[in-house]
Amino acid sequence: MSADEWERLVSAALVGTDRRPVPGLLGQAAAHAVAARAGQRLHRGEPLAAALPEEQPLVPRAAGERVARVLDGEYPRLLPEWLEAAAGRGFRMPPQLVPRVLDHGARDRSLRAPIGVLAGARGRWLASLNPSWSYLQEEATAHMPTGVAAEEESGSRRGGPGSGELHLWEFGTRGDRLSYFRRLRAAYPAKARELLIQGWETEAPEDRAAFVHALADGLSMSDEPFLEGALDDRRREVRSQAADLLTRLPESRLGLRMAERAGRCLSLAGGRLVAEPPESCDAAMERDGVRSRAPAGTGQRSWWLQQVVAHTPLGFWTTHLGLTAKQIVALNLGDWAREIRLGWERAAVLQDDPTWARALFAVEPLSDLLAVLPPAERAGKAAELVRDQPVDGQLIMMLGGVPAPWGEPLARAVLAKILDTVGRQPWNLGELVRLASERADPAMHEIAARLSPEPPVQEVAATLRFRFDMLTELGVPPATTPDHHPHHTRRESEPPT
Repeated sequence: MSADEWERLVSAALVGTDRRPVPGLLGQAAAHAVAARAGQRLHRGEPLAAALPEEQPLVPRAAGERVARVLDGEYPRLLPEWLEAAAGRGFRMPPQLVPRVLDHGARDRSLRAPIGVLAGARGRWLASLNPSWSYLQEEATAHMPTGVAAEEESGSRRGGPGSGELHLWEFGTRGDRLSYFRRLRAAYPAKARELLIQGWETEAPEDRAAFVHALADGLSMSDEPFLEGALDDRRREVRSQAADLLTRLPESRLGLRMAERAGRCLSLAGGRLVAEPPESCDAAMERDGVRSRAPAGTGQRSWWLQQVVAHTPLGFWTTHLGLTAKQIVALNLGDWAREIRLGWERAAVLQDDPTWARALFAVEPLSDLLAVLPPAERAGKAAELVRDQPVDGQLIMMLGGVPAPWGEPLARAVLAKILDTVGRQPWNLGELVRLASERADPAMHEIAARLSPEPPVQEVAATLRFRFDMLTELGVPPATTPDHHPHHTRRESEPPT
C-alpha cells in the first residue's frame, strides 16, 4: 500500500464512512499494519546487566511466609511493623515478594526507609528498570559499600572519618549519606558539623534541610554560628529547621532576639498576663522563623504572637514573670489566651521541656505534650485519662500520640475501657480496639485472651498473638519501654555513645 492510499484511508476514518465511503476500510487498515510490521528488520538487543550479589541474609522462612500472608490481606495494618522489625535486623525480603513491597513503597512514603534495607541488591536492580520504584535509589541500604565498613572502623580508632567513609559521604545515595551523617554526629558532633560545612554550598536544597534537622543530636552552642548562618538560606525549610534548633539554645542570638520580642509582647499586671501582639512582621522577624502570612481563619497579629512565643526560650518566662511554669500556665491570659497557650505548647515540644509539658498537659491533655514526658510518667498519665474519660475523639487522639509498645498499666486500662464500653456503645470501639491491638506489648496476648470472651477483647488478643509470633520469627527481643528522647542534647565534651 502506497503512502497516498494510506492517507486516503486515514482521511476516510477521520471524516466518517457515511461522508466518504471506503469498502473494507478496517480490513485494509489491518492489512497495512501487518505488512508494515512484517517489513521491519530485527535489531540486536543488549542483555541487561546482572544485579549485584546479595550480601544481606534472607529473612527466616517462617517470617517470609508470614509477611506473604500480610501482603495477601491478613492483618494488613501490621505491614509497617514487620518491615521496620525486619529492616532493623538487617534482613532482605524473599525475592518473589520484592515487587509487591516496592509497589507498597510507591504508594506510601512512610514505608520507604525500611524497604530500602529489605529490597537488597535485587530490589535496587529492579528499581533501576521501573520509574515507579525509582524512589529506592534515594534510600539508605543495609550495608556500606565494600571496604567502607573496615575504613569506618579504622577511622573511628583514629577519632574521625576514614577515606572509605568519605567515599560514602561523597558518592552514596541520599539515604546512605544521611544515615552516615547521623552516625558520625552521634559519635563526633564537631566532626559531623565540619564535614557538613565543607560541602554546604553544593548540597541540594532538600538535603540541606534534612542535614540541619540531624544536628538535633548532640546540639550545643558550638553549632550556633552555623545555624545562625542557615537562617539566611534561600530555602524556607532550611531556615525553619535552623530556627527550631536555635530555639533550644537559650543563649543563641535568635533566642535572645525572641526573648526581647516576647518581653515587649507580654507582661504581668495585677495577676493577669497582658498581651500586646506585634503590629507587623518585619524582615528580621521573618529571618528568625516567623512566617508573615497567617493560615486561613487566623488573624495576622494572632499568628505573629503565637510564633514569637513558640520560639522564645521557656526559661525566659520564669525569669521575666518571676513565677514557676505551673503558676504561669494558671494565669488569666486574657483575650489572647489561645495564641499564648498554643505558643507555649509548641515551645515545650521544640525544647523538649517536661516541666512545661507537664504544666500545660494539666490544662489541655494533648498528645504532643504527652510525648515530651518521661516514658513511665507518659504511660501513667495516659492510663489516668483512659480511666476518667469517655471514648471520644479527644481520647483517641491522645492515645494515638503514645508510641508503642504500651506497657501493662496502660494496656490494662485500655482493655478495661473496652469492656466498660462494649455493652453500652459497641459502635464506638473500632479505633480503640485498633490502637490496643497495634500499640500494646504483644507479650500481653495471653493476659488479653484470659480477660474476657467479649469479641472486641478477643480481637485484641488475636492481633497481639499474631504480632508476638511475627516478631519472634524475626528474632526481635521482647519489647521494652523506650527511654530515648529524640531531642536529647549532649555536650561535645562528653564521650561518644
